[in-house]
Amino acid sequence: MKIGVLAYQGSFEEHALQVKRVFDKIGKGEVVPVKKTKDLDVDAIIIPGGESTTIGQVAQRMGLLDPLREKVMQGIPVMGTCAGAIMLSKEVTDAKVKNKAQPLIGVMDASIIRNYYGRQRESFEAIVDLEEIEGGRERFVFIRAPAISRVWGKAKALASLNDVIVMAQQDQILTTTFHPELSGTTIVHEYFLKMVKR
Repeated sequence: MKIGVLAYQGSFEEHALQVKRVFDKIGKGEVVPVKKTKDLDVDAIIIPGGESTTIGQVAQRMGLLDPLREKVMQGIPVMGTCAGAIMLSKEVTDAKVKNKAQPLIGVMDASIIRNYYGRQRESFEAIVDLEEIEGGRERFVFIRAPAISRVWGKAKALASLNDVIVMAQQDQILTTTFHPELSGTTIVHEYFLKMVKR
């Protein structure tokens, strides 16, 4: 199994480490950085946090955005965390500037609000109930986190915090508004890799 992590900015190394921890439990695999179209020869892709506008612009400039969208539409499993969740959503607004024009993959039936809780200093940790993915209650960090305001079509909410969706899934697309790669548990990455094996 070969997992690619988009490596323009954000927590590539932390995601790679979590995936390697899961491989230690379930068997062999490798994690590779994805920066160019040729790097898309993988079994699944993780789009980490960071600044979603920057990630989108760099992916577009590198000629990766359209091929990546095509791969997702063809069914490659993809997980987007924080900025990655923004990149995958069809509708994006900003808590302050409202409508936001930015390059997106835009394949998930979800509406997301950037900077929902505020800026960097409003970052926080919270306990999230992962019962829907057969996990327990785990502590995660929310850094300049967005919020999934609604899902429709094939998308469904998997976890909420104070009635705000923080994790959602549509077929082989998984998104979280928190950072599972910065937590002490590998449960979210385990769930994602199970999607890859199906």
